[in-house]
Amino acid sequence: MQYPNSAFESYQGLGMTSQRTRNRLVDRLKEKGVNDMNVLETMRMVPRHLFLDEAMASRSYEDTALPIGYGQTISQPWVVAKMTQWLMDSSQPIKKVLEIGTGSGYQTAILSLLVDEVYSVERIQPLSERAEKNLNKLELNNIHFSLSDGHWGWPDKAPFDAIISAASPAELPQELLNQLKVGGRLVMPIGESEQLLYGYKKTSNGVLKTCLGEVMFVPMKAGVEA
Repeated sequence: MQYPNSAFESYQGLGMTSQRTRNRLVDRLKEKGVNDMNVLETMRMVPRHLFLDEAMASRSYEDTALPIGYGQTISQPWVVAKMTQWLMDSSQPIKKVLEIGTGSGYQTAILSLLVDEVYSVERIQPLSERAEKNLNKLELNNIHFSLSDGHWGWPDKAPFDAIISAASPAELPQELLNQLKVGGRLVMPIGESEQLLYGYKKTSNGVLKTCLGEVMFVPMKAGVEA
């Protein structure tokens, strides 16, 4: 785990966005079964309110998904923690991660403190640009951005130790599996009107699939929106 730099101190927040409020959120995550201390510490340190409009700031540390515009949401903290914990629970080092759906950039920030390199793909240009701006404020320099269709991943930078998706396709894109190292992990929601969160482990003999429960994410759409 990488510890935050001094830039984080400028965005610690007050009142409903304070460190005390983040600490209460982490306590709730523990009660709901999140037990990876590195994941919990990143959730404690990353200022979620930085990734929301000022009007939503007072709700930043509620354990709920919130709108970020363009029909997208910032994921529920418990879901972020659950997906990240499953991704990191690997017998081999997780150093290079592909994120499908930069969105607000909150999950990106969490990952950036846990791994060496994050490659983040977003299909909506204004969201990608806003996320990059906010992540730059935190001086997180191990994140790479791409404006493209998430179904295709980032083949030029493959293979990846792990892949995480904040958008739900009807079925698992084979291209993403192709970009995952043998021994790597992939976590993403699958489904349209009804969605289930799945974890996939790629082995030399095939793919092991684990259902992690019901979720609700935005659908994975094709193409790019400028």
